Amino acid sequence: MTYLTKMHISFLGTLRYNLPMNAKVHSMNMCEGALVPKIIKFTLPLIASGILQLLFNAADMVVAGRYVGANALAAVGSTSSLINLLVNLFMGLSVGANVLVARFFGSGQEKDVSETVHTSVLLAVISGFFLAVFGFFMAPKLLVMMGTPDEVLPLSVLYIRIYFAGMPVSLLYNFASAILRAVGDTKRPLIYLTVAGVINVIANIIFIVFLGFGVDGVAYATVISQTISAVMVLMSLIKSNECYKVELSKLRLYGEKVKLILRFGLPAGLQGCVFSFSNVLIQSSINSFGAEAMAGNSAACNIEGFIYVAMNAFHHTSLSFTGQNFGAKKFDRIKKVCLTGLIMVSVVGFVLGSLSYIFGPELLAIYADKADAEIVIHYGMRRMAVIMFTYFTCGTMDCIVGSIRGLGYSIMPTIVSLLGACAFRIIWICTVFRSVHTLECLYLSYPISWILTTSVHLICFVIVFKKAKNRYLTPETA
Repeated sequence: MTYLTKMHISFLGTLRYNLPMNAKVHSMNMCEGALVPKIIKFTLPLIASGILQLLFNAADMVVAGRYVGANALAAVGSTSSLINLLVNLFMGLSVGANVLVARFFGSGQEKDVSETVHTSVLLAVISGFFLAVFGFFMAPKLLVMMGTPDEVLPLSVLYIRIYFAGMPVSLLYNFASAILRAVGDTKRPLIYLTVAGVINVIANIIFIVFLGFGVDGVAYATVISQTISAVMVLMSLIKSNECYKVELSKLRLYGEKVKLILRFGLPAGLQGCVFSFSNVLIQSSINSFGAEAMAGNSAACNIEGFIYVAMNAFHHTSLSFTGQNFGAKKFDRIKKVCLTGLIMVSVVGFVLGSLSYIFGPELLAIYADKADAEIVIHYGMRRMAVIMFTYFTCGTMDCIVGSIRGLGYSIMPTIVSLLGACAFRIIWICTVFRSVHTLECLYLSYPISWILTTSVHLICFVIVFKKAKNRYLTPETA
């Protein structure tokens, strides 16, 4: 039995049997009862949270495109891949914090919970300041390396520098929210996101429409809303009477907790970085077609984002449901979880993708004023024609990954994903796209990589499922 699998079983056991009697944890028994209703109940809040987070960027892009112009839309949209590349490593550390807090909280180790919480909060702030300084000085150079057009570059630099100035509060919110989710509190982070999203929209309108700011106003609105959400979630931890209460005087980096956070969080962060790197290369290729193509692509990508978070919720659902049933050795139910998840994510992805394409012109028009709408719609629809009807395969890819990781195998799906979804796209750009230099050829790398990677993941799931069943299912329960 691998160390990872042992840890996974131990973690599930502590959650199920050793919860403190006075802990207010919103748990769900995923091993019994009707499967579909429970999956829906578990998935809907995840979808809502993901959509609310997307509203930050959507509000920025809509206001920039409609009230400032196509170049502003291109400037805001084209920075997202670079931002993700630089931020994902540290965002992965919040996953490590989530795992540790949940593990210690579930087993009643209150001292370890407190040390992990205080380490996580301080680590978030330190990481945020490092990113702020690095982003301020290095992001402009990286934008130039990405081939950002001259007419867009000054706006992109202005936006990204202000955005990175808000990194300390942005990471603080994400780490603190991870702590709350780890102890079973998903309601308050959702409320804080809602409040922040409304404030972001209002601030955008005030800065752009009434005060006459440009992309700097869009960036200021984002930083302000992120600051407010970070303050709210931090105050909820400070006012808490539970073991995860934050006391400012106790903030310090506990060496052992830092090592554990890095052990659990770095793999997720590194995978996110590599994915973002491939997207940076694709964005650089799109930049070569000019600001108009960048604007249309940015709008289409933003629409895709809403579909992605709906599908990606099934990844987390498969992970959790498979994990609990693996701990209970209910392998027949694990197969049902995987099959049900694949069916549901395919339906959701195909329906939403098809509707997005059908109403594509109307949706894309939201992101631009009348003068630029035709251009944004033209280039946006070129992307959507290739992506939307095949987008559900991206969801199936992530869903199977969730099932594999739920069985205790983490390295295998990471390697497959990096080779299938990242290395393949890089090779495609350097070979096929270089020969057929069109946007459609570039976009075609997405569905092909999703289909190939899904196929390999499915084979991997069958293999690891049989291994797990043969290894962990006792003769008495077979």
